[in-house]
Amino acid sequence: MTPKERFIAALKREKLDRPIVGCVTQSATVDQMEAVGVSWPEAHSDAQKMATLGAAIHEVLGFENARIPFCLTVEAEAFGCTVDMGKEDRTPMVKVGIYEAEDTPVLPENFLEKGRMKEVIEATKLLKKKYGDNLPVVVGTTGPLTIAGHLVGTENLLLMMITDPEAVHKFIKIASELETQYVHALAEAGADAIAMSDPSASTDMLSGEMFDEFARPYIQKIFNDTPDVCKILHICGDTTILLDHMIDTGADALSIEEKVNPAEAVKLVDGRAALIGNIGVVHPLLQGTPEDCVQHATAVRDAGFNVVAPGCGLAARVSKENLEAVVKTIKG
Repeated sequence: MTPKERFIAALKREKLDRPIVGCVTQSATVDQMEAVGVSWPEAHSDAQKMATLGAAIHEVLGFENARIPFCLTVEAEAFGCTVDMGKEDRTPMVKVGIYEAEDTPVLPENFLEKGRMKEVIEATKLLKKKYGDNLPVVVGTTGPLTIAGHLVGTENLLLMMITDPEAVHKFIKIASELETQYVHALAEAGADAIAMSDPSASTDMLSGEMFDEFARPYIQKIFNDTPDVCKILHICGDTTILLDHMIDTGADALSIEEKVNPAEAVKLVDGRAALIGNIGVVHPLLQGTPEDCVQHATAVRDAGFNVVAPGCGLAARVSKENLEAVVKTIKG
């Protein structure tokens, strides 16, 4: 099987001789940058450099997918938020929100044809042209609740959930409208999977009931309106109590962190969605040894995950030795 055939089969929960070893969250590291001669922050804003670095997780380390872009600020920037583009080992960050609760947000004009959104779409086309049906192209997007937090400030948004929930829905709705059009464009450009990350919907911030009010219906609508691509939902933190809620969004696969016990996750999900993860990105990947990484990857594989992967976005300083240990453990 090609990596793409294996990847799609894994997300469809078909029986395979081994799981995929992949990375559907932020995948770039400094070692990869040095290997391919492309670095941050330039790769955030240049389609050719983005595509080259997005494929490096495969070309340099042997993971079984390409993945772009490398942050969760593309949509916020399209709305007009100011973004600190970071540096070689630090991802971009939204500096400040642009709206107040009483404001009426509007979709920016021609947003798909401007800025980094345009570059991500073009990088998707470049990866599709180069790898075709051999390597799956995973494109990351930002969940609507997190985008809404970027627009007004995440702390403000959480407070508004108590004081002015209708205003919260107003901002999430406009975020989901932009996201739907963006996802459609990425699918048309050749994305094989959309990996939506919505960290503001984690249990660190929301209860299950709040997730069902402020996150699930919007993610569900985007996924329902999405063309025929694989749909992955990533939520940070301990999502044990959210797994049923995440499945209800219509996601084909759930990407989860190491805070969830892998065997318990497999039991709770019970084949209703593919599971991706959940090797710890701090320990063992950043701070541990290759031997630690072998142990974690083995535990995730043996629990029955469909894709053995980092549980969240990689820190840029994760060593290639630790990532190579994960690949060797799964692929042999």
